[in-house]
Amino acid sequence: MADPRTIARQAVDALGGRANITDVENCITRLRVTVRSLDRVDESGLRAIDGVLGVVMDDTVQIVLGPGLVNEVADAMAEEAEAEAGADGIRPGSPERTDAAGLHERGEQIRGDRKRRNQTPVKAFLRRIANIFLPLIPALIACGIIAGLNGVLTNFVTRGWAPWAAPVTPVLAAVASGFMTLIAVFVGMNAAKEFGGTPILGGAVAAIIPFAGVAKVTIAGEKLAPGQGGVIGALLAAILAAYLERWARRWAPRSVSMLVVPTFVVLVAGVLTIFPLMTVSGWLAQGIGDLANGLLQHGGALAGLVLAGLFLPLVMLGLHQALIPIHTTLIEQAGYTVLLPILAMAGAGQVGAAIALYVRLKRNAGIRSTIRSALPAGFLGVGEPLIYGVTLPLGRPFITACVGGAFGGMFVGLLNQLGTTVGSTAIGPSGWALFPLTNGSRGIGPAIAVYAGGLVVGYVVGFLATYFFGLSKAELERLNAADDTTVVGDPGMSEEASAEPGRRAGVENAAR
Repeated sequence: MADPRTIARQAVDALGGRANITDVENCITRLRVTVRSLDRVDESGLRAIDGVLGVVMDDTVQIVLGPGLVNEVADAMAEEAEAEAGADGIRPGSPERTDAAGLHERGEQIRGDRKRRNQTPVKAFLRRIANIFLPLIPALIACGIIAGLNGVLTNFVTRGWAPWAAPVTPVLAAVASGFMTLIAVFVGMNAAKEFGGTPILGGAVAAIIPFAGVAKVTIAGEKLAPGQGGVIGALLAAILAAYLERWARRWAPRSVSMLVVPTFVVLVAGVLTIFPLMTVSGWLAQGIGDLANGLLQHGGALAGLVLAGLFLPLVMLGLHQALIPIHTTLIEQAGYTVLLPILAMAGAGQVGAAIALYVRLKRNAGIRSTIRSALPAGFLGVGEPLIYGVTLPLGRPFITACVGGAFGGMFVGLLNQLGTTVGSTAIGPSGWALFPLTNGSRGIGPAIAVYAGGLVVGYVVGFLATYFFGLSKAELERLNAADDTTVVGDPGMSEEASAEPGRRAGVENAAR
């Protein structure tokens, strides 16, 4: 098993050294590293590290490590950075350096900052929204699994199969539901931080939404309901609070700012949250739920086909991040999101396509070796190794893989249309890793069966589409005649050149 500290040290070297690293963060499967200069990054060296599943070169360097390991590597890199900063007195890469190398690094940082500012406003906004919700995923997963276990035990108790579990189910229900009851507070804290405010003030304003006392407030003859507006209301309230705080700090005297600014922010943002925001965000949340359910009830097969087939191209444009608050809103309302199991079919198409390429390219040891090492992760919903290492650089197999995912989505959507709703109680995992999180209108068992059926359809159609249409006759002959070290692309292409289409596309995991 790969040692996290070894991976951390090798990754730092391949990233151009500690002086080239400005920030390290991680999500559920990826290490996201902000560097001063992308030119100093040894991408092939990163890919060669034992334990690294894939690399994405974007405005940040994204190193795919998989669940669990990514947290250990991030911690190891943070410990090394703190130790080095303590020993040197100046954090590595600090702009306070005034020698030629330090000035050059500062210039590279300015150029990188300018590049980041030139990102489109829509993508930048969606990335910030994703930053708010991604830290919540581990708790969503944990509570989703516990809720599923509690549902199974509750059914057993109801049928008289497990009377011993009767006192256990209320405990599990409390553990599973506590986080979801207060999720608005966590969203508010993260949103305030992301938009330049104080997290605790964002949480204080967002906490108004689940507070039971709002039921005593009447607006236009209608009483508010605790939780009305959910995470959307919390998001809007915290963003408002952040902007009010930044504005207030400009005019509040320093001597009394500690008293005036927090009071002003909580009072004004709180009142605005109670009156227009909870009502408006309640309408939005209800509209999202009605639209998602209506879409699958009346056009489930077509909706599933389109959503799953276009999901990875949507990711390529960075627009998939807009789905995160939608998933969370649906989980708040119904206990599960009906969209995620459909979108997860995109990963099934990739698996089927990879197996077809493994069968067709019998003489290409490079591609077959890549597929063998990446397939286990692909079955578990980590799709980057197959996407970046196999289907996307080859071009047409990526399209046939999307076709396989589209048919898997059509199957799940059709069953939704016929009355068997399938959803996920959390966001993040896909593939086989989603099985413990499935639930639906007819219970856990039917939901698991429909989801499994969709995966099989995605595998089979992705395999058949790629086997017969994924490679032209000339490509098949060329790749089967390629040198064993050639992974993808034309013979004689370097590994870096072969991977270039994947870097340009910037595709992320189908699970997100």
